[in-house]
Amino acid sequence: MPDYNNNLKAFHINFGPQHPASHGVLRIVCQLRGEVIERADTHIGLLHRGTEKLIEARPYPLGLPYFDRLDYTAILMQEHAYCLGIETLLGTQNYLADFTKIRVLFDELTRILNHLIALSTHAMDVGVMAIFFWAFEERERIMEFYERVSGARMHAAFYRPNEMSINYITAALLKDIVFFCRDLFQRLTQIESTLNSTVIWRARLAHIGTLNPEFVYKWGASGPLARSAGIKQDNRLSYNDTYSAYYYLNVRSFTGTYGDCYDRFLIRMREMAESAHIILQVIDNWVNIEPELYADVFLTLRARKQRAFRKQHSSTWCTGMEELIEHFKYFSEGFSVPQGTTYRGIESAKGEFGVFMVADGSNKPYRCRIRSPAFYHTQLFAPMTQGHYFADMITIVGSQDIVMGEVDR
Repeated sequence: MPDYNNNLKAFHINFGPQHPASHGVLRIVCQLRGEVIERADTHIGLLHRGTEKLIEARPYPLGLPYFDRLDYTAILMQEHAYCLGIETLLGTQNYLADFTKIRVLFDELTRILNHLIALSTHAMDVGVMAIFFWAFEERERIMEFYERVSGARMHAAFYRPNEMSINYITAALLKDIVFFCRDLFQRLTQIESTLNSTVIWRARLAHIGTLNPEFVYKWGASGPLARSAGIKQDNRLSYNDTYSAYYYLNVRSFTGTYGDCYDRFLIRMREMAESAHIILQVIDNWVNIEPELYADVFLTLRARKQRAFRKQHSSTWCTGMEELIEHFKYFSEGFSVPQGTTYRGIESAKGEFGVFMVADGSNKPYRCRIRSPAFYHTQLFAPMTQGHYFADMITIVGSQDIVMGEVDR
């Protein structure tokens, strides 16, 4: 902890909400003595949109696009949690279904996308510009994959309960994803070697914003923030509450030693490489592709279990008036879900993202509450910044990877 003159008069200064390094509309009121932070109070709510109540007022299928607009750097992962909640209430969970493998594939692509944005913007805030251009070049390739399967680059609305819209998942697309993963390993080596050789980067991150396991358990931290403190907490590795097809995959999780910003940087670098390995596992081991990768062959990925609320359609689906009417009613009226209560959490790029739902037997959720990891992480600014210089606030905010869309909801 730096020394400072206790005779200096304390004063208050606002960090954000109009600061380019505040990652949105985050406002932190800091009490300083000289340049040293004595206290940091987080003020949230400037981006509140009433998302949870909007979801409760709409049928289940129409609630899905709202999850794209929470953490807009980890889009599909949030859709995954919502779909898992509905499937649990319906009693139709099936982790052996083929569509769960595609969910894993795009979840890990989303994790890579999120970490690329987090690291590149963090590096730019600290003073390393080149990383931003390298990372966004790879990010653009992932956004193209989004567009090829859903028609949208940002708000994909790609996942569906008990099924997936997979008409555009072709062998050519999977071939491009394989090439992307192979290129990503070289890009990650380039990024890490450049940052590690930059004296400013290491000096600004090492021993800054340290966390110990006590604070992690006390404040409910998760994700890279918790793992940097040495806690191996990852929902993908949970034996009691695993989800999707991760149980059948070889997944590794990484932990830190000092719990500082530099540990969180290293963990995100390792997680991107591990996500690429998981993607290659899915494609190599589970998706049955003919050797002719250039052939425009559509993969038929269907659930092995009969859907509880919608019958299985043939290849001639939606060619007649009756099928078209059913399709319209499915998206306008939705489907009824039996009474029940559930909470399903997934390992998003920032930590545990969960959805709590109460069903009353109608076609709309009676209650929907969202657990966003960034909401819990904003509480940690006080212990993480106390005793550090005000300039270190930018480093600490960047290492937390806060997105205010999921905090304020």
